[in-house]
Amino acid sequence: MDIRTGRPVTLAPNGMVTSPHALASAAGLDVLRAGGSAIDAAIATSAVLAVVYPHMTGLGGDAFWLIHDGASGDIRYLNGGGKAAEGATLSALEARGLQEIPLRGIVPATLTVPGAVASWIEAHSVHGRLPLCRVLEGAIAYACDGFPVTDRLAGFVEIMREDLLSDRESAALFFPQGAAAAPGAKLVNPNLARTFQSIADDGWQGFYEGPVAAEMARFSEEAGGLLRLADFSRQKAIWGEPLVGRYRDVTVFNTPPPTQGFTVLEMLNLIEPHELHRKDFLGPDHVHLLVQAKQIAYHDRDEMLADPGFAEVPVERLISKEYAVERGRLIDGRAALQWDMVPSYGSLSGDTVYVAAVDRCGNAASLIQSLYGAFGACVVAGNTGVILQNRGAYFSLDRRHPNRLEPGKIPLHTLIASMAKRDGKLWSVLGCMGRMASRKSSSSFMRR
Repeated sequence: MDIRTGRPVTLAPNGMVTSPHALASAAGLDVLRAGGSAIDAAIATSAVLAVVYPHMTGLGGDAFWLIHDGASGDIRYLNGGGKAAEGATLSALEARGLQEIPLRGIVPATLTVPGAVASWIEAHSVHGRLPLCRVLEGAIAYACDGFPVTDRLAGFVEIMREDLLSDRESAALFFPQGAAAAPGAKLVNPNLARTFQSIADDGWQGFYEGPVAAEMARFSEEAGGLLRLADFSRQKAIWGEPLVGRYRDVTVFNTPPPTQGFTVLEMLNLIEPHELHRKDFLGPDHVHLLVQAKQIAYHDRDEMLADPGFAEVPVERLISKEYAVERGRLIDGRAALQWDMVPSYGSLSGDTVYVAAVDRCGNAASLIQSLYGAFGACVVAGNTGVILQNRGAYFSLDRRHPNRLEPGKIPLHTLIASMAKRDGKLWSVLGCMGRMASRKSSSSFMRR
């Protein structure tokens, strides 16, 4: 028998949940066992991650979904991207003397409204089986009673020490009694528990209206930020259709703009003629081809991707086989691409969590959620316990760029969620986490 070290493949007959933290995955599995759907499980898992994995995700971030309906086989896209505040204008930032958007602090923290919670509520309203209060039970308990700090979380607290200490609420949360949260110590966030309870009791209104929204708006205004109460009330999650491509005998689904999902399909189109399966895995020819395909696709992203509500993104052309033939002429198996084909706008160093869930009825959720950078903007919104994202830092201040900052606009998102079908049946539910969060993808597979 061939015995290998490492984690074995997990097999399950009735459902599966995967995430980067055992407590979060267990919460999702508990919801499945209680009769919840895959979407219930994904929300439960993501909610616990917002508590126990605060360096990568939280209620203050954004989320994007692909959801597979087991009965019909349909796959739909749900956009949980946060919109820019009404006061988030180019002139407003120029008046502050900014030539680029900072990565940390009150300005990126208050450029865009948190969008993840709206997506949870919308997904649950359509596909949920259990009451929201039951789905959020685990997250509320861990926030209220505490959870053990992992080595990874403690390490990120140290890495981001200076930025976290610069914000009073962040310092109080992650440096209790003046010392950094240590591995094995119990960390509590009672303010976040109360915010979760508000969502459990009142759904969308519990976060985007009422005391929680009022406190986030108060904090923003008093600290010199741009978010106001009316900005929260405008945030909704939007259903749409996924992008669809094909690689060999697999149909691949991905999230459309403002996410960079089209780059996955473009890259697959670029490499398909080169018969990747015949090259040595991670051999030089294999790696060289993948790097060049990524360079080309990301160059297209940096030039053209933006919120489709504000800019025309030629996505059908970008994911077409014909376009791949045209762009594929740039690939050179003997040398690197020219310097101007290398991405030069923005950064891919953000941090992300990925959750996949499948239930016994064939329903599946592919959910990607993030604060963008480690601990987002390193700013906690007053007494809500909510760490605010810095995804707005991805906006351009170039007035000619399609991804320029504008009120109500969702920034270019590196977040993507994927699914795939083979022979018309759901075959894979997968996604890739942020570079600093994990150096491998987190995925769930179902073959029937």
